Amino acid sequence: TKAHVRWDDLDGFGHVNNASYLTYIQEARANFTWYSRKEQGLAPMLADMVVGRAEVDFIVPIYEGGLFVDVHIWVESVGTSSFVLNYEISSKGVLHARVKSVQVAISLATKKSRPLTDTEREFLKEYMA
Repeated sequence: TKAHVRWDDLDGFGHVNNASYLTYIQEARANFTWYSRKEQGLAPMLADMVVGRAEVDFIVPIYEGGLFVDVHIWVESVGTSSFVLNYEISSKGVLHARVKSVQVAISLATKKSRPLTDTEREFLKEYMA
């Protein structure tokens, strides 16, 4: 998946601000579960999930806006109502960050966690490393 690095993502230090990396993975996650599936004529998956945890290891700063970075995404593990996604953000062969997020499936009616369905589990397991 590609994520656009906007000029206003750069901060006073001349590199992409740390918070922008979470936006890049959010865009990749939306593509992974929603947009790419719609393009294939498939139903979107896991529209009702929230981020339970996110951690970022910053490796090499991004010093330029107006470009696209690659965001590679894969599933690390699947639990009862949550799953762990891993991401690598890179450009031109340079690894900029490794990110991990815990996603929790929720019921939109109760706003509480819910078990993953068998269909969701099958989908996620296709992308396990």
